[in-house]
Order: sequence, then C-alpha cells, then structure tokens
Amino acid sequence: MFEYFYNEILRRTIIAFGTLFNGISVKQTNSTIRVPLAYGPTQKFLARLEQTPDLNKSTAITLPRMSFEFTGLTYDPSRKVTTTQTFTVKNPTDGKDSRKAFMPVPYNMQFELAIMCKLNDDALQITEQILPYFQPAYNLTVELVESIKEKRDIPVILENVTMQDDYEGDFESRRVLLYTLRFTAKTYLFGPVSDATKDIIKKSTVTYISGDSKSVARDVSYTVTPRAIKNYTGVVLTNLSENIGLSDTVFPLDDASKIPAIPSSGKLFLELGGEEIQVVSKDSDSITVKRGQDGTTAISHLKGAEVKSITSADNVLIEEGDDFGFDGSMEGFL
Repeated sequence: MFEYFYNEILRRTIIAFGTLFNGISVKQTNSTIRVPLAYGPTQKFLARLEQTPDLNKSTAITLPRMSFEFTGLTYDPSRKVTTTQTFTVKNPTDGKDSRKAFMPVPYNMQFELAIMCKLNDDALQITEQILPYFQPAYNLTVELVESIKEKRDIPVILENVTMQDDYEGDFESRRVLLYTLRFTAKTYLFGPVSDATKDIIKKSTVTYISGDSKSVARDVSYTVTPRAIKNYTGVVLTNLSENIGLSDTVFPLDDASKIPAIPSSGKLFLELGGEEIQVVSKDSDSITVKRGQDGTTAISHLKGAEVKSITSADNVLIEEGDDFGFDGSMEGFL
C-alpha cells in the first residue's frame, strides 16, 4: 500500500505563505526600514529580547521584525472528492508520456504571523499593509507537484488578529508590542504520480487447451487489445448542425471534412455525449454511423453537440476499471 514519495507540498506551501510578507517596510522620521521576516516560534525571539534588554547592545534583536510558524494541519471534509478518482496529464518535459495521479486530499494548514515592535506606530504601519488584502481570503497560486506542473489556487484566510503589549519592570526594560495574526491555508495533498500507461494491459492472450496429460493439444488462441470507448484527450473534431433523434443514423455536421478517413480496418469510432458511434461512411456535410457501440446507449443529441475523436492517444489513457471495448483475433489450431 505505502510507497516512498515526496512532493514537497507542505514545504512549498510554507514557503509561499512566507513570501507574502517579505516585502513590508515601515517609515520612521529619517528613514525607511524593511521589516525582516524569519521562520520560527515567537517565543524564541521574545526570549532573545529578554536576555538582551540593553537597547544599545549590537547583539540585541532589532525591532520591528516579523516571524511566522506552521502550527497545525487538519483534514477539510467540506472539500472532499472521490478518493478513487484519478486524473491524467501529459508529461510537461516532453508532452508525450502521460502521467496519472489520484485526486488530491484537502487539508487546512494553520499559520501564525507575529509582528514584534517597540513603537506602536510601526506595528500599525505593518498591520495596515497586510489586512486590506484579506477579505478575509487571499488566493495564493502554488505549484504543488513539480513533476506534473500542477498549480492550484490556495485560499489563505485571515482568522483573527490579537494584540499584546508587554511592559513590565522599570523604564530600562525593553518594551515589546506583539501583534499575532492567525491564518488558514486551504491546500491539497497529492499522492504518488505514476506513469499512466503502466496500469494499462496492452495485450492479453488466452489459450484453450484440450487433451489428457499424455497428449495435450492447443485448440484456440484468443488475443485482445484494450481500446478506449470514450474520448480522454479532449479533442473535438466538429459539432452537430442539427438535432439527432434516437433512431437517426445520419449525422449532419458543421464541418464533416474534419472527420478522419475510415481506415482499412473499417473501424472509425467517435464519441458524442457519452455515446460511442462507428462511422460507416462520410459525405461532404454528414456521416452515416452505427449507434450505441461497445455497450454504450444511443441517446438524443442537440444541435451544437461536440463530436470527439477516439484514437490511439485515448487508448493509453484508459482509466482503471473502465468498461472499454476490445478488438481481437481468433487463431485455430489442429
């Protein structure tokens, strides 16, 4: 069941979240200061401040500064999809090989962004540069799976804002204004990405044997090759120019020239609204077909319906469990 894979989705989402806040600056009397951003728990930076309270020490952490931290991960049932459903994409490197992955699982990632300042005006400047972008969500585009170039819009939701003013001890103690912003990023976790053609049986041969243990004879060999009965590539050849009834076998088309020539095997299949049809002949503006092929059901079609191709490119994209058709041959032996 379990195999090693690492898509770096959580890492990529954390990095993308941090990049939202790495360009914030504050203006003071004579200068503009870019606010540094680091990954880590707020307590770590506060402890450092308490250990070096002298404002004139060069080793003290300068304020203002920001830190963010990934604090939690929860499943999101409201975005659940069928766990066994898969989708297929072309290999982004060469555009030829196909790769298949199961639909992603929705998870919510919780983040905390801490704004630490000495001056209240600095904290207000930073906060005001952030809040207008979250109403309460901001869509962040992240490339979640590099191998298939899968990009998703990740909504980042601002949940709440809290403020804390720590001022204890005498006037020489360092004052820390702490604003904490809590966010939820609605990301997706993908499983392993596999070669889409690995799970497809290219050819299967069954041999029927007769006779006893002393004289075994091979009577018949039956060979089959999986063939798609629907369009997987999304290629649309043309559209219907008229409505089609259940018993019609002549299909008027907008452009019949886009229908390929019937091969020597005499088998040219098309898909129309989930119905597989076999082209018998082609004219200048229509095709004559056989309806409801390979167990599909003949249905009515409206004008403008898309006529899709079924080619060898669709054969390699057959989904596991698909009730596809077969072409085969029988070979007899004496």
